[in-house]
Amino acid sequence: MTTEERLYKLEGIVEGVMATLPGQVTSLEVRVDLLRQEVKAEIGALRREVEEKFNGLRQEVKAEIGGLRQEMAGLRQEMASFRQEVEEKLVGLRQEVKAEIQSLRQEVKAEIGGLRREVEEKFNGLRQELKGEIQSLRQEVKAEINTAFNKLMLYFTALAAALAVLTFLR
Repeated sequence: MTTEERLYKLEGIVEGVMATLPGQVTSLEVRVDLLRQEVKAEIGALRREVEEKFNGLRQEVKAEIGGLRQEMAGLRQEMASFRQEVEEKLVGLRQEVKAEIQSLRQEVKAEIGGLRREVEEKFNGLRQELKGEIQSLRQEVKAEINTAFNKLMLYFTALAAALAVLTFLR
């Protein structure tokens, strides 16, 4: 095979590489865009899920507080009628009733505080899970981009080597 034939063969190879390279780069760009869209969709779904759970917990807490308020209102009404009876009977019983009411208030406050802490812990746990998943997805996207970039650099290196051989052979 003569030098000219080799040169034509190398030119054909270079043209083949140059013809496929833009398609491969475009393919990589499309894959990166698809990954971006998937990540955005996943983040949106996770955000909606967290918001739904948080709103559900909020409604549960509101319902519980409403129930406790109704209970307290009922207790207050009972206390008012009972107070009149107690005042008619004995002054000493009044102090016992007040102590019982204070105990109930403390229990209600403790229960509400416990519910509040539980909701905050669940929300913080969900937040940490979401952050972890987002970080993992970021790492995957970075790895894909780096792989694509490395492949592109290999193609350019091969092209440069082919051009160097062509230049050397001339």
